[in-house]
Amino acid sequence: MAQVEAVRVLAANLRALRAEQALSLSEVARRSGIAKGTLSQLESGVGNPTIQTVFSLSNALQVPVSTLLTERAEPDVVLVRSAGLEVLSSNAVDLRMLRRLDLTCSVLEVYDQRVRPGEVQHSYGHPGREHVVVTEGKLRVGPADAPYDLGPGDYVCFPAQLPHTYETVGGPVTSVLLLEYPSETDSPMLRHHPGLDQVR
Repeated sequence: MAQVEAVRVLAANLRALRAEQALSLSEVARRSGIAKGTLSQLESGVGNPTIQTVFSLSNALQVPVSTLLTERAEPDVVLVRSAGLEVLSSNAVDLRMLRRLDLTCSVLEVYDQRVRPGEVQHSYGHPGREHVVVTEGKLRVGPADAPYDLGPGDYVCFPAQLPHTYETVGGPVTSVLLLEYPSETDSPMLRHHPGLDQVR
């Protein structure tokens, strides 16, 4: 298996096993002795994990090394419970990743997104596109120089390389955010959205 493919498989298995066992990144970091930031990178398919890292993960998750390095068949049904999901948080938004799909030429990340009133989330821009569906509240979103006002059920897609913003119009907003970006690119969420941090 090529190195890039092995890293991709490890990332997918690590995310799946952690979700199945309802473990936070912090807990896996504690059990394995691997830094939380390193684990986050591994789950994003970034880095070059050592044999010792893989063995440490195997022990922490109580699975054979082969379970971490063998590609799984895609399940017919994927169920994600909101309880226990890692939260990316800033002064304006809370994000919970529901699913990451590694496709041939692109990556899709699906987030439950909550936007707080009275604050604005800015992004400098990054590769790919952003898709947003509002489920509750009113959201001003899109390119910073020409955002759109969305209500429940409204959808917008825009080039993410442009500076863009998220801002409520009135009360809090619940929405679904889909990030679409090239597969050779690191996840843009932390790098290009200032103020976001993993809080649990």
